[in-house]
Amino acid sequence: MSDDLDLTAQITAVERQERELRFATFTHDDAWELGTLLVRLAVERDLPVTVDIRRGTQQLFHAARPGTVADNDTWVERKVRVVERFGTSSFLQGLRARAKGTTFAEVHDLPLQQYAAHGGAFPVHVDGVGVVGVVTVSGLPQADDHALVTEAIRTFLAG
Repeated sequence: MSDDLDLTAQITAVERQERELRFATFTHDDAWELGTLLVRLAVERDLPVTVDIRRGTQQLFHAARPGTVADNDTWVERKVRVVERFGTSSFLQGLRARAKGTTFAEVHDLPLQQYAAHGGAFPVHVDGVGVVGVVTVSGLPQADDHALVTEAIRTFLAG
């Protein structure tokens, strides 16, 4: 029972983040600033992550820290597809499937080679416009990837 309560609490928390962490605008310069902030946090904490930021189909920022491999880029692509298709974070999609006692792949019948409902990809939602892009981190356990992205977005928006 406590696992169900924890899962429900996680879903509620991520849904709240998605309502709160919204942008007034999102420019190429914003992508650069946010990406640079994410890399700075990763350097300070010595985290082996790949950072990727897109607006629409255009990749605006990409960086890979020591300790990452080419497979992290594949994870980025798979997580991004989840956000692009569903308009919510990749973490939330995975949590919702778990709450139903199943997996994202079983719920949506999408190829695992193309979609990964694991934490780390977060929608760039512009007020009055909708989801215009995706901020993604890959390299840590999925909850940590998600937490790093949301921390950076919250810091960026507060600045």
